[in-house]
Amino acid sequence: MLHLESPYCDTKMYGRAIASTNKILRPKLFNLTRAETSILPSFLNARNVSQNLPRLPVPALKQTLDKFLLTAKPHLSDKEFASTTELIKKFSDENGIGAKLQKYLVEKAKSTENWLSEWWLHSAYLDFRYPVIIHSSPALVYPIENFKTEHERLVYSARLILAVMEYKLLIDNDKIPTDMMGKDPLDMNQYKQVIGTCRIPGLKRDKLEYYPTSKHVVVMHNNHFFKVHLFGDNNQLISENQLLQQLHDIMEQSVATAPPIGILTSDSRDNWGKAYQQLIKDPENEASAKEIQKSLFLVCLDGPMSPLPNENRKTIAGRQLLHGGGSKQNGGNRWYDKTIQFIIGQDGLVGLNYEHSPSEGQPVAVISDYIYESIKKESGKGKPDVPYNKIPERLPFNVNDEIQKAILVASKNVDEQADGLDLFCLHFDSFGKDFIKSQKLSPDSFIQIALQYAFYRVHKTPGAHYESAATRKYAHGRTETIRSCSIESIDFAKTMLDNTKSNADKVTALRKAIDGHKKYTVEAMNGFGVDRHLLGLKLAAMELGEKIPEIYSDPGYVRSAHMRISTSQVATKCDGFMCFGPLVPDGYACCYNPRPKDINFGISAFTAHPDTSAVKFKDALVNSLNDMHDILAKTQKSKM
Repeated sequence: MLHLESPYCDTKMYGRAIASTNKILRPKLFNLTRAETSILPSFLNARNVSQNLPRLPVPALKQTLDKFLLTAKPHLSDKEFASTTELIKKFSDENGIGAKLQKYLVEKAKSTENWLSEWWLHSAYLDFRYPVIIHSSPALVYPIENFKTEHERLVYSARLILAVMEYKLLIDNDKIPTDMMGKDPLDMNQYKQVIGTCRIPGLKRDKLEYYPTSKHVVVMHNNHFFKVHLFGDNNQLISENQLLQQLHDIMEQSVATAPPIGILTSDSRDNWGKAYQQLIKDPENEASAKEIQKSLFLVCLDGPMSPLPNENRKTIAGRQLLHGGGSKQNGGNRWYDKTIQFIIGQDGLVGLNYEHSPSEGQPVAVISDYIYESIKKESGKGKPDVPYNKIPERLPFNVNDEIQKAILVASKNVDEQADGLDLFCLHFDSFGKDFIKSQKLSPDSFIQIALQYAFYRVHKTPGAHYESAATRKYAHGRTETIRSCSIESIDFAKTMLDNTKSNADKVTALRKAIDGHKKYTVEAMNGFGVDRHLLGLKLAAMELGEKIPEIYSDPGYVRSAHMRISTSQVATKCDGFMCFGPLVPDGYACCYNPRPKDINFGISAFTAHPDTSAVKFKDALVNSLNDMHDILAKTQKSKM
């Protein structure tokens, strides 16, 4: 049994569906008939449900609304709060619309294994029409390598591919340990879905296709695609030496750069959906696209990345894995619809980019730790060859005028996306989770309150704050939002910035803020947060043809759901970290990996907004963490 050190350490779910209410990202959640939304996607039907986990609960309406008011209060004046309170009272009246929508959810929960899962897959992902890069797909940066030769890089690549396949065989044979949250087993289906799944673009809604029995990967180099068979004539995995020969062959066949077909996958889903329809009109193109979609995963062999001024290597790696530096660097050597694409740069920048629809970050992180250890131990070295007579198959694409125009549009757009992301990847080495635990505090809650403090010291206003909590103790569970901005977190920030307060006052405020966050975290992991229930009530209104209730346009909801700080803990044992883009134009994203003696952070903002800066937020975060360490250390010393 694997007991996750931090059961809520999954990647950020972004709260796309929630944020749609205040029209930050898009004007409409989706526009479907009730009949259309009642069809369970084939992807969900394919899941393994043998664990017999409990169903996701529907919280009591009053419980959710009371909690919502507490989370909205920091963002409202006294007059506004009174108005929001009155509106909530009206909504929750036993004869009001809230009661009707709540009844609908309760009935839905009785007839489905998870009342939210289908809605969530659609509203948070498959209906989302922004580009997946930056806005949805995270990057996981692995420890940076030092490839002295091209051969060394290809050896690393071969070992990575075989390590992934070894883990997949463990998954397929149900030999991986079950993740646990305390005594509760967690849903393991996401492990089965990260390898072999692909997102397929649509004109209004995308879909997912799952190929668990596929036996090939696709390797990209200089924008060329190659299908590589991984199993020999006797259905055994090929050896490291045999795979290495395939990779050398690919490099020899792809010296010249091909048209960047893959860059189309980086564009908005509407643009890509239209281009895809044009692309597959050509039978050869359709066949090549299908082989990419059916592959287990992608391996992108990239050229070096050009650094920006004063940029550390971790930050260069973050840009490389998030967007490839745009069309002028490695941005075309991708197929962003594939759930996992491993990226192996000539300059030693390695890791992965993953399409978020099928899975949270923790299964991806667990697989990554397995890969890293396997490569380090050279576990595949020396294994004998198997009967095998395959060669890499080039997957050709024919580019007509329409596709060329789409490539030019996508290239312009990906460059704007890449140039518009302000990224800073921080290795914080003053202390790690060992110190925090020595103070009998939750490392995750400590870091979350540090992020709150950092935002307040920069902006002097409360920042609505998203952290994802795993709800995998339930069948098909995904996430719930931890609303980290609280009355207690703002009180702590104000106390820290008040020179008249003693260290004891500051420590008291810190512990209250951490306790409040920890309490909300436990409730969220058990399915009793605010945001998923409110989303369900809104979607119920849409399915029933009801007017969207007024609470969703009230300042209390709009401001508390405008997540200016979007965060997640994704824990890896290796020296890695995840990064992604902000949820809102005037916000920050921050993913972190707390290790015993240090913490890795991936911090981002958008360059277009004058109020945000990744470097300024990084500086404030470093100062906040050190301030919190110092008041604890000083208070502890004074008691000795």
